[in-house]
Amino acid sequence: MNRSWGYLSALMVAILFGVWFSLDKILLGYLHPFALAALTYLIASVFLFFVYLSPLKNRILKTINKKSRVENFISKKEYLILFLTAIFGSVIAPALYLSGLSRITAVNAALLTNVEILFIIIIGIFFLKEKVHKKDILGFALLLIGAVVLSTNDLRDLSFNQGLFGSLLVISASFFWSLDTSLSKFLSHKQNIIFITALKSGIGGSILLFLSLILGLNFTLPLFRLPLLLFIGIVAVSFSLVLIYYSLRVIGSTRTGSIFALSSLFGAITAYFALGEPLTVLRILFGILMLLGVLILYKGQK
Repeated sequence: MNRSWGYLSALMVAILFGVWFSLDKILLGYLHPFALAALTYLIASVFLFFVYLSPLKNRILKTINKKSRVENFISKKEYLILFLTAIFGSVIAPALYLSGLSRITAVNAALLTNVEILFIIIIGIFFLKEKVHKKDILGFALLLIGAVVLSTNDLRDLSFNQGLFGSLLVISASFFWSLDTSLSKFLSHKQNIIFITALKSGIGGSILLFLSLILGLNFTLPLFRLPLLLFIGIVAVSFSLVLIYYSLRVIGSTRTGSIFALSSLFGAITAYFALGEPLTVLRILFGILMLLGVLILYKGQK
């Protein structure tokens, strides 16, 4: 039953991430990418600290930690890892992603996030000394082909322009999120993942807020868009970051990563229905091609 909740958590993370990043496209019409990322992560942090300080904390942690081996103590080394995950996953990655999203469609951005899986596997090969199998080469090829086609507007625009630059920013963001995911495995067995997630979001949001203030960025948002910002911060960011730690703990990074790849599909669907962006047959085919590459890479991974 515990493993079933792990799979369900990973699926919920995929849905929330897909919805989160596509809906961000709406708010980018009013806010700079840095300012938007700062606000969403700070809202998430405030909400999670509120939960941490409320009577709900013990009930939630009791449910989350049921039948799991957890550690209460967080060492100095683990606080360093937490800080690094905040820098990679809550500062650099969202800043790059939203900057890229402002230049390309949410559909393409969602599908391009599949390359995060490619980076996770590469990190495993070069730093964790994992073996490369023949099938992996095919998986790498499918992901790269899909990324190239989506980055160049279905191979119709091979010049360096805003669209290609935006795609490269999204791909770079995926690299830093892969570092975040790889390091987060070391924190997933901690007892108080609500505190860990709240602190991580707070560090990221505070740094982005500081950078936004230095750059003199605008934080003005129309009142009717405030519910959308609160939804992204409280629901999409907060819940997904807590659930991904739980999923990593219960079913491991391989299964979590393979299910998380569906976030690109949910993101493309959200962009199509919520933003009215085109979802051409060719984009769908190459999106499926990238998902197939993900499945090939993860098949047989331990």
